[in-house]
Order: sequence, then C-alpha cells, then structure tokens
Amino acid sequence: MLKMSNDKAFTEEQKQFLSGFAFGSDVARAVSGLPVISNGSSCAGDASVTIGAKPTTTLPVGPEKIALIAQQETESAGKTLCKEELAKREKNPLDMWDEMQTRSDAGEFPKGTDVFLTKFHGLFYVAPAQNSYMCRMRIPGGLLHSWQLTGLADLADRSAGGFLDVTTRANLQYREIPADQAMNILYGLRELEIVNLGAGGDNIRNCTASPLSGIDSDELIETIPLAKRMHHYILNNREMYGLPRKFNIAFDGGGTISALDDTNDIGFHAVAIDASNATADFPAGVYFQLTLGGITGHKDFARPTGVLLRPDQCLAVAGAIVRVFVQSGDRTDRKKARLKYVLDDWGFDKFVAAVEEQLGDTLGRFEESKLTRSVAENRLAHIGFHSQSQSGKSYVGVVLPVGRMTSDQARGIAKIANEYGNGEIRLTVWQNLLIPNLSDADIDAVKEHLLELGLGYEASSFRAGLVACTGSGGCKFAAAETKTQAMALAEHLESQFELDSPINIHLTGCHHSCAQHYIGDIGLLGCKVEKGDDMVDGYHVHLGGGWGDRQGIARLIFESVAFEDMPTLISSIVGGYLEQRREGETFVEFTSRSSDDELRSLARALV
Repeated sequence: MLKMSNDKAFTEEQKQFLSGFAFGSDVARAVSGLPVISNGSSCAGDASVTIGAKPTTTLPVGPEKIALIAQQETESAGKTLCKEELAKREKNPLDMWDEMQTRSDAGEFPKGTDVFLTKFHGLFYVAPAQNSYMCRMRIPGGLLHSWQLTGLADLADRSAGGFLDVTTRANLQYREIPADQAMNILYGLRELEIVNLGAGGDNIRNCTASPLSGIDSDELIETIPLAKRMHHYILNNREMYGLPRKFNIAFDGGGTISALDDTNDIGFHAVAIDASNATADFPAGVYFQLTLGGITGHKDFARPTGVLLRPDQCLAVAGAIVRVFVQSGDRTDRKKARLKYVLDDWGFDKFVAAVEEQLGDTLGRFEESKLTRSVAENRLAHIGFHSQSQSGKSYVGVVLPVGRMTSDQARGIAKIANEYGNGEIRLTVWQNLLIPNLSDADIDAVKEHLLELGLGYEASSFRAGLVACTGSGGCKFAAAETKTQAMALAEHLESQFELDSPINIHLTGCHHSCAQHYIGDIGLLGCKVEKGDDMVDGYHVHLGGGWGDRQGIARLIFESVAFEDMPTLISSIVGGYLEQRREGETFVEFTSRSSDDELRSLARALV
C-alpha cells in the first residue's frame, strides 16, 4: 500500500490528482478494448465513462456534472426525463457557437429541439407569431451606460427591428431579428460588453436590484454592486447552467422603488438590526433577509427562511442554493420544475439544511420581529423628477409606453444622460428607465429634450403602474395583443378618472405570466373569447394583487371578457371602488375586504 512517509492521509489535492490519473488510465484502457482495472471514477462518486457503444453508463466530467448526475438519478428511480432534459443531455447548449454561426450564415432558423437549446444564448425563435428571433440580454441591476445604449440602438437598426423593449426584469430585448443576423447580434452585444449567455432557457435570468441604488436617501444599502457580482459569478460557474427550469434572483435595498424581490426564486431583502437588538453574532447594522420560492405565476411569493446574511455572504449562499436545486429539481415535469415545488416537497428546514451542507457552514438565524424593515416604497417614484441623496442632484423616471423605445429615442436618451448626467441609464422592473445624477439647474432642459423625443416624464396613476408583456404580436403563447390593448385601456381610464393613489394594471398574454398579472391591483390574463362566429382577444380579470407590504395574489373575478368590453368593465370596477372606499383606503385594501360577489356586483350589468 502506498503511504505517506509521515503516516498522514493523502491531501485533497493529492486525492484529486490520483483520481484523475486513474480515470485517465481507465479511459485509455477502454479505448483499447481492455477491461477497466482501477475503477478510477469511484473517487468522484460517479459511474464509468461511455466509450464507443459498449459501456452502458456515463461518467460526467467538469463542474456541470451535477446536472447530468441528477438526470441519471431520475432515470435510475424509474422516471422518464422530459424532452428538454433529453435534448440538454444529447447536446450541451453552451457548445453551439459554431453551429449557430453556420445556421446564421445560411439564413436559417433552428428546428426541433435546437429551438429550445438556442435560448441558452438568449435567442428565441418566436414563430409562428413572427418569423424572427427575439434576443434577451443580461444587464445586471439594470445599469447601462450611455455609450452602451447608443451602441444598442445602432445594432437594433442594423440587425433587429429598430427598437428596444424594457422587460419586467429591468432588462432589454431585441425583436424582429432575421435569421442571418443572429450572430451579428451576439457578437455586437459582446462588443458592447453585454454578455447574454444564459439569458434564456433553463438558466438564471437577469439579476435585478433596486434601481436607485446609491442615490436613494431612504435605502439601507446599495444593491446594484451585488447584482453585478452575482452576474459574473453565474457567468463563470458552469454549475449555474444545469438547472431544471429558469431561476430568478433579486436584491432589494429597502428604498423607494421596489425590486419585487418577493416574486423571485431567491430574494435578498435588506433589513437592519438596531443596537437594542444586536447580539454577538449579529452586531448592529444592515443585513439581507433570505427568502425563497417566489413564482407568482404559480400563485406563490418568496417566503422568509429565518436566515439572515451579511452582504458578503449572499453570493456564496445563492450559489449553494442553485446547486441544491440543480440536484433536487424535477426533471420529468416542466410545470413542476421550479424551486417552489422542491420547497413544497421538502419543507424549508430540510432545504436550508441541504444548502448548509453544500456550503460546509451553518447559516445564522435571527428573530424576524427584532428586524427593522424599511417602509419607504413610493409607487410613483419610477416616474418623473425626484431628488437624490446627493445635494443638488435629481433623477428622472422616463415614461416608455409599455416598455418600448425606438432606436432614435434610445440614442436621444443616451445623449441626455451623457450631457446632463454622468452617462448612466437605469432600467426598472416597471418597464421604464431612469436618468440619474442630473443637476437641478438642468431639469427644464432635460424636460424639453424628452418632449422632443416624444417621451414623457409624467404619468397618470394608471399609466405609471401599467405593465404589459409582448403579447400575440411577438409571442406564440399569447392569446391577446397586450401592448396595444394596454395603451388603449389606459387612455380610456385616464379620460374617466383622476386618482389620488395609483392602481396597477398588469396585462399578460398567457399562463407564463411574464407581466405578473397576479400581483397587479388589476391583473388581466389573455384568452380567446367567442364572439358571434369569431374568436376574439379577451381576458380573465383578477383583482386585488400586491407585493411587499401589500402582498397578495389577485383573485379571479370575471372570466373570458372580450377586450371590446374591457374598458367599460374596468371603468365600472374603478368607479365602484372610488364610490365605496373608506377614507384613505387603497384599491388592494378595498378588494381585500370585499367578497367575490361584492366585486362582481360593481359590474353586474355586464356579466
């Protein structure tokens, strides 16, 4: 027996060297048709590698092996992998660059499972809605620079539809990308220092943060730096690409514009411990409360785990959570493949224990009642001019009609940010953008330039909370043309009412809930409605959703209402609320105390 001269066991480094050496010997013998002697794979806890056609098991190699082992374990348990998992096993989506280049050169779109695998590079073939690609980016924390936005506008003109869409993850999308422009888009983004690898498919999506990070006098801590670090952590750890389904991470600093962290798989929400509640393990200061399992499209918010983290712990903990999810998520049923369902099955205690085992450390807990939470959120803070924490400085929230701006408008915004600000542009989860660090003396000039671009800086209490997904004009799943109809609905309501508190209206085209209809004061889910001999656009109407302190899932009150009847119906609901509300009562408070029948009675003549 080989033994260390000082009788000590092998170091971990020595074990890994010997394991690799033995595994290489196994491979060489297998290639030569000789029997495997060393069983070198056993040190890694895996099966043997497939060489040629004879061996029946596979040894994954590299960091991504945890996902492949999870697939093996699923099949070993007698279960059947879904087609997407089979596609990922057959071809690593991250190894398709040359293949995509060949397809782009030929002016061809992907077919079969390649449509799904190409999403891992942020490219979505959206036929039959459009015979083109949509491209989703990665803009961590929503922070852009003027030179990037100018470059994105130029690229939109060269290779996409000449416009940019802001998403509900403080991100950007291109649409109307021809087949032969796919690689020009991917190369162009990287030249603008925007790496969108993993922007689609079964990956961690754009990491969001509080858009006023660093300029908000009410925030507890800056969060954009953390979102950027998380972004690079994901890009540089291949285990982060082996998920059973998509995954969302958000950091909220407790300021005036919410990052909607409670709708994410992982939410880091800033809280404070004051001196009277401090302990030796948790001195007075700012921490992040860890919440898990948000997926409002499945009617669930992220829930507190009891774990409290220092800012410097967040990345490692997020990585451990993702690794446990990779190992434990459902790979047979796409509808049950999100983190929520692991938590429902395991319970939070078991899941957090697995995360601690992955980390090799115990996570600290702190009694929630002794934490101080910020109550600074302002639902209109993402629109209009507002003072910053820096003396003499302001930011402006620019109104983008349901999140869309033309390439000329994007160049104009970049010019304003460069000439009057510090070159920053910040995207929000409310499908608009902010231009920060404006001198108060320049506000009038900025207003004039925005109006010249055809953009506003004021919004009604309807339009400020108006959110719409792409809709049937650009998404094969959508049952309604959400963006156009959202604008028509807002215009109708503005002509009827003037609100003293905002009412958020979220229009989403399908059950995927990209516009998060369940958290809107009024949430509209697209459907087709029979009207005479035709099937027309319509919506299921949900009332009473909210987030944060107003957290709640909107209830289905009206089903299958044709859009042509929607302005009258929503007007009746809003009018009834204004007539019947108690003093100072918000819409969500009104709907919360009202029964379903009472809410239906607001529009009895229409149902």
